[in-house]
Amino acid sequence: YGEAEFVFAIIKVVAIIGFIILGIILTCGGGPQGGYIGGRNWSNPGAFHHGFKGLCSTFVTAAFAFAGTELVGLAAAETANPRKSLPTAVKQVFWRITLFYIVSLTLVGLLVPYTDERLINGSSGADAKASPFVIAIVNAGINGLPSVMNVVIMIAVLSVGNSSIYGSSRTLAALTDQGQAPRILGYIDRKGRPIVGIGIASALGFLAFLAGSDKAGEAFNWMLALSGLSSIFTWGSICLAHIRFRKAWRLNGHTLDELAFRSQPGVIGSWIGFLFNCLVLIAQFWTGFAPVGYADMTSSERTVNFFMVYLAAPVVILFYICYKIYYRTPFMRSHNMDLHTGVRELNLMELLAEERAEQAKWPKWKKAYKFLC
Repeated sequence: YGEAEFVFAIIKVVAIIGFIILGIILTCGGGPQGGYIGGRNWSNPGAFHHGFKGLCSTFVTAAFAFAGTELVGLAAAETANPRKSLPTAVKQVFWRITLFYIVSLTLVGLLVPYTDERLINGSSGADAKASPFVIAIVNAGINGLPSVMNVVIMIAVLSVGNSSIYGSSRTLAALTDQGQAPRILGYIDRKGRPIVGIGIASALGFLAFLAGSDKAGEAFNWMLALSGLSSIFTWGSICLAHIRFRKAWRLNGHTLDELAFRSQPGVIGSWIGFLFNCLVLIAQFWTGFAPVGYADMTSSERTVNFFMVYLAAPVVILFYICYKIYYRTPFMRSHNMDLHTGVRELNLMELLAEERAEQAKWPKWKKAYKFLC
């Protein structure tokens, strides 16, 4: 996983940085066809199609695109020294989202109007020809580069598959360890790989052959409905887990100095993240119940549309309730939480003293870099 992702990441990073530079040049009118673009497409036809409701209706697709950023913590936790690798990996997630997601998508919004027919006339929702990155380059009149971007998109798809198999197999093994999945899924070979979990995750990849059927678009939309909104539940639960962990840590007599890594926004940041995830779920329910143009839709079309954008919510809630009822697990109070099982046996005070002594020797530029990254 690590070696393959290293190669994929280099290709993706180079491509995105190249596109950002190209996008800035094109927006400023430096393309082969010339002409300043600027914010023209944000005024005509506009930046937000169908206004606020149109923005809310994109949350599932956006969550699907952003999903996987949390896997950095999972991968870093398997390194030889998580105390050093985990803080760096978590901090860099912010910069990756800011630079590679926000900046590139802003440039795409400037270069490609939402009325472009190629955005909605792809053969499926996963059609690379309908990629706004490719459309932006084609509109600029640059030959050859669209094909290069299509290759990068295909490599990115391989990277997604690689990361998904890694993350899902480890998650299945962790569920087994907690008694929440069949024991066979927790089988680990001599090299530390959850082979059964990897096999099951890989087998699900055969669903990709649905792209060759006439139901490809419909199948993709239903899988998107299951996976997209589930990311919101994942991020919300991460924020809630951090809030409760910090409270339990304090009630058990521990100090923040004992932690290997502290989130910069702290508990307040987790509360903000948790509330925003709840707001996204509420907004998604609204757009599912009353989508754009719902007055012209039949009752069956409204029902299908609702479950296509909100299917993950009832599935997650149903599984949670059934698990609580079947296993009769209590709601754990903060002061009763087990904060010691699975913790590595270390001489914490000595380790903290060594880390502080090492950090004191850092030059100012390195201290600033480590604070941000």
